[in-house]
Amino acid sequence: MKYIEFRNNLQKMLVFNLTEIHKIEPNFDSRRLYEWQNKGYIIKIHNGYYIFSDLELNENLLYEIANKIYRHSYISLETALNYYDLIPDQSYSILSVSTRKTVTFKTQIGNFYYRKILENYFFGYNIEKNGNIYWKIASPEKTLIDYFYFHSDVKDREDIIGIRINSDVFKNLINIDILRNYTKIITNQRVGRCVDYLIEEMNNA
Repeated sequence: MKYIEFRNNLQKMLVFNLTEIHKIEPNFDSRRLYEWQNKGYIIKIHNGYYIFSDLELNENLLYEIANKIYRHSYISLETALNYYDLIPDQSYSILSVSTRKTVTFKTQIGNFYYRKILENYFFGYNIEKNGNIYWKIASPEKTLIDYFYFHSDVKDREDIIGIRINSDVFKNLINIDILRNYTKIITNQRVGRCVDYLIEEMNNA
């Protein structure tokens, strides 16, 4: 198969691996992937996933890639906090949580960082869509819970203030009842205190 034919057949597929290629082209010769990678036509990311080198990357596409190259994960932590405009700082890595082991993938297109979470804490995420790009991301409330859960250094009011949560965005975006319900599921006293401090600070802002 020539590259042009391959490109046309997979034009709707933004991120792909050999399994997905075989669903479209059952007789595809996997050696072509190595050849086209060397020619700069495609870029290998991780875990056998590729993208076309002329693909225009944006944050949403990076989120979908993050979901795909490490299954059973969703975008969260600082990446999601910035996505919702809850914090001003932007992370240089795409941060996710997963039921699989903690790991970092450094790739040509960016760094993907995953934190291991308990299976029964793997909830509270939504599927977002932009055109033909889909990705799983923590809800605003679960993003805050995940952040407190993984940042054990956040313990008191001063730590909460230091995160610089945007109070206007918080008041418009966060459902307090959902936030408190999630806190009950995450049976962690420190997380519970952080949520209480955060709500008080936002009410006083």
